Amino acid sequence: MTLPAPTFADIEAAAARLAGHAVVTPLLSSPEIDAAVGGRVLVKAECLQRTGSFKFRGAFNTIAQLPEKERRQGVLAWSSGNHAQAVAAAARHFGIPAVIIMPADAPAVKIANTRALGGEVILYDRRTESREAIGGKLAAERGLAVVRPYDDSRIIAGQGTAGLEAARQAEALGVCVDQAVVPASGGGLVAGVALGVHGVFPGCAVWAAEPQGFDDLRRSIEAGSPVPHESSGSTLCDALLATQPGDIPFAVHRDHLMGGVAMDDGAVLSAMRTAFDRLKIVLEPGGAIALAAILSGAVPGHGRVSLVIASGGNVDPATYRSALAATPFA
Repeated sequence: MTLPAPTFADIEAAAARLAGHAVVTPLLSSPEIDAAVGGRVLVKAECLQRTGSFKFRGAFNTIAQLPEKERRQGVLAWSSGNHAQAVAAAARHFGIPAVIIMPADAPAVKIANTRALGGEVILYDRRTESREAIGGKLAAERGLAVVRPYDDSRIIAGQGTAGLEAARQAEALGVCVDQAVVPASGGGLVAGVALGVHGVFPGCAVWAAEPQGFDDLRRSIEAGSPVPHESSGSTLCDALLATQPGDIPFAVHRDHLMGGVAMDDGAVLSAMRTAFDRLKIVLEPGGAIALAAILSGAVPGHGRVSLVIASGGNVDPATYRSALAATPFA
């Protein structure tokens, strides 16, 4: 099904559906972080969302809108972990089966959590197999509805509730947000957050933060159309490995984003350590990349109020030990 890009009204409607089901996550701040940046930094702690990431918002909003007959047959998704857990949790809420296609090299904690939430996990080799092909075949055989990770207006609207919620929290504090920095992979979160924030603060500049070498959104914004990254390397940010932005998110990006910045793994680990020290939250690498962008100065924060989306906290212990050994920014 092809859907048009969502609007601010779609995000408001998604917020109404999610009320009482999604966690209203806190907006955190730290005097030490503010001093290091030279401005005010407000961190939206989506690591405290159900299943440990913002992804629950989009999964629930999408499944809630499926026709009842279609929904009863179950859903299918493909994901390296956070979308997988979110779809499994939302499916469990509705009492329906969920089949999740996950790469065999996904973090063990994400695979285990998806299974614990009732998802039927099918592993594949991301180097030699296509998750879309595997998923498409299974969906056709079992009559399952596909819940895509980002290229769906219902997903984008659900993710956008994090931005709307944060903007209204800032507004309640009497604060006007000058800029927002958001992790980006396929672009569903940053598209939704941009729409949600712009409904409250129309002049807010929105930036995407991506792993170094995997900055396809930055390249796409500069090119004016979706283009893939060209990296054959690796990154700790396992949640941010989409090859290029989705078509529906990019329709929003063109009108609502200032641009993108790319962060290396060292900066991400330092941001994870800073979040632990100053905000008392646990972030996964992909969840800390926007904080890394503002702390490093890749997105300048001096004299500005910056909203940072801390998108997830599902991290393997070994990776987190590396973060705790890193030098913090503040």
